[in-house]
This record gives sequence, structure tokens and C-alpha cells, in this order.
Amino acid sequence: MTGWGESLFLLLLHSRFYTGNFIFYNNKIVLIIMEKFDPATNLERLDKKDAYRGVNPAICDSATFMFEQAKTMTDTFHGETEGYFLYSRHWNPSTLSLAQSLAAIEGTELAWATGSGMAAITVALLHEVKSGDHIVSSMTTYGGTFAFLNNYLKKFNVDVTFVNMQDLEAVKKAIRPNTKVLYTETMNNPLLRIANLPELSKIAHAAGAKLLVDNTFTPMIFSPYRLGADVVIYSMTKYVNGMNDCVAGAICGSAEYINSLIDVNTGTAMLLGPVLDTFRSTSIQKNLHTLHIRMKKHSENAMYLAKRFKETGIKYNYPGLPEHPDHELFKSMMNDGYGFGGMISIDMGTAERASAIMEKMQELGVGYLAVSLGYFKTLFSNSGKSTSSEVPEDIQKEMGMSEGLIRFSMGLDNDPERTFQLIKQAIDATK
Repeated sequence: MTGWGESLFLLLLHSRFYTGNFIFYNNKIVLIIMEKFDPATNLERLDKKDAYRGVNPAICDSATFMFEQAKTMTDTFHGETEGYFLYSRHWNPSTLSLAQSLAAIEGTELAWATGSGMAAITVALLHEVKSGDHIVSSMTTYGGTFAFLNNYLKKFNVDVTFVNMQDLEAVKKAIRPNTKVLYTETMNNPLLRIANLPELSKIAHAAGAKLLVDNTFTPMIFSPYRLGADVVIYSMTKYVNGMNDCVAGAICGSAEYINSLIDVNTGTAMLLGPVLDTFRSTSIQKNLHTLHIRMKKHSENAMYLAKRFKETGIKYNYPGLPEHPDHELFKSMMNDGYGFGGMISIDMGTAERASAIMEKMQELGVGYLAVSLGYFKTLFSNSGKSTSSEVPEDIQKEMGMSEGLIRFSMGLDNDPERTFQLIKQAIDATK
């Protein structure tokens, strides 16, 4: 095999986008079978046999680990051994097992789990910048992230420019010589716009910066690392875990990147110490195996509601229908089979009316008036007065957020028509 054939082989072999198989005949590659990346199947391929033949991963609650030889401890401290654990702030069998499962889902080499989603966001961002550096961030982002970028980073003389990430020219113009990070959410919170990750990746890399992507709203639906992101971040509190029984986060990327995060001398995660508890690591890992089923049902229910809202003239926002401005972009980046996500919103004009409707929906049994998302029950909140309240009102208006916006995280409701009728009843009751 010579010429373009060998070049293609080498390119695909070292590409994060390749998921196919090589067929050999007479010591030569004669065929490449390409298959689409499937996060759920990639997770199923992992061999996770427990040392004691348990069908579930064992929980390791050791904070520290012993060594037969002093030299092995020294070598482990410097990252020069395999199969040894030093201290659970660094690695632990339970957290490592979860990290390997997360990496399989994301198509990354490795991952690291944190004690909250905000810990994952702040650690990943702080690891990339120093005093005098610059970040370009999406204007529309989770309120806690906005507050960290807009308020907290000023302490360290890190400047942040907020832009409309849908306007690629605006992103390019915001780049400076000292820009180190482009930060965005794949599906932004709460306006449900979609980031063009392949194009943003090109812009970031041309400037010598990294693209960091929060994929909390769309696990399995999108694979940001495979679309050009350098680092993928999650609040596992939401869909990934799905039970609203803990807070947790994740950072996914190359092995080199994750190892730099946990370097004992300079690693931001290692030195700040936001490690996830091992019991929670194990429980989340078990819940990962139903994530694909849950995402499909969340998406199915949100799509059903979107179509019913459209039929009845309720002002709604959902990227799964063609009138959404990013519908085609969504389709071009999505993994097949997981739908368009479980997040949907309606606009009721004023915060007062939104509040009345939400209270009535809770009374009728639609779900709960609560923040967060990804739960098996439907959750709803008025974003401008809750999860986006850290964003100043003038910026809320600039990004196009209505004060009457109600954001739904659709649950796993078995009868979405019943859910729709209850929502309609609550809306009608406030007219």
C-alpha cells in the first residue's frame, strides 16, 4: 500500500473522528468499513468485570493506598506507574472506572469526575488561563457560569468578552492575541440555540486557543469532542445521572489534558481538590447504562409537546421542529437515534403570568416548580428569575430572553398527551 492509500490509513488511524475497522488481506489494508459513532454502544463495549465477579462495580472507600515498596510509592507520586493508586483526591478505583465509562460515551481518551458541575466548569477554565489572558464566551449561558466569567475571574485579571455564538463573524472579531479559550454550551441555556462546534473549533484553533464545550443539555445526542472541541464539560447532576440525588460534574478530553489537570505540582483539579465521592461515582456509573433509554424518552416527550403547542398556537421554542433557526445545524451534528433533547420552553409574556401558570401546573400534577433538569419528573422554572437570574436584565434582553419564558425539562411521562392537557389547562386558567 503506497501513496494516497497509506496517507488515508495514517490519517484515519490517528483521527478522533474515525470509528471504523480495517480489514487486512495478505498483510495489506484492502477495505475500510466506516460505522457511525454510537455513545451507548461504545459504553457497552467496555469490559468492566469486577475482581470478585460482582455484576456491579465495587465501591472503593479508601482515601489512601498502601505500597509494598517505597520506590513504587515514589514512582506513583510522579505518575510513573500503572495499576497503583496513591490518594483518592487524585485517583481511586471507583472514580477511575467512572472516568473510563464517561470517556467511552464521549469518544475521548479519558475523563475526570468532580463534586459538582460548577467545579468541572471552573476547574477547566482556570486550568487554561493566567493573569492577563482573555476568554471569549457565549453570551447565553448558565447563570452560574456567567457569574464566574463576568464577576469572579476579574480577581485574577482575566478578561472575558461575551458574544452571540451564533454570529461567527462576531466571534472572530472578539478574538485577541491573548485569547486562550472559546467557551460555549452545545445547546445554550435557556434559549436552546445550537453552537456550530466544527466552525467554532476552526476559529479557536486558528487563534491558538482551545474550545471548551458544556454538553450538559445534550449527552449522547451530541459528541462535542468528535466535532472539534478540546474539552467537554458536564454537570452530571442533570441527565447523566438522571435521579437528582446528587451533584457531580465531569471533564472529558485527551489523556494528556486530563493528566495535566491532576498533575501533583501544577494540576488545577489536583490542587483545588473538587473530587467526587466514590459512592456517588459508582451510583452514577450504574445510571449511565440507562442514559440512552432516558434521552430517547425525554426527547420523544419534548417533541410531542412541541407539536401540540404548535397545533394550538402556544408560543414555544424547540430545536426539533423545522422552524427553529438551528434545526438544520442540529441535524448535521447529532448522533442518530437520540432525538432533539428533552428541553423545551414556552413564552407567556410576563413573569407574573409565568409564575401563575407554573403554580397551577404544579397544583394539577404536571411536575415540579424547581430548578435543574434531566429528572424523571417534569421540572419547570422561569429562567429569568431563577437559573439565569445572575445575568443582568439588560443582557437578558440583549440575548432575547423573555421575562415570561418557562423552561421545561420534560420527564419520562408515559402519557405526554395527559401532560399537554394539564399544561393547557394551567395556561387557560390564567387568561
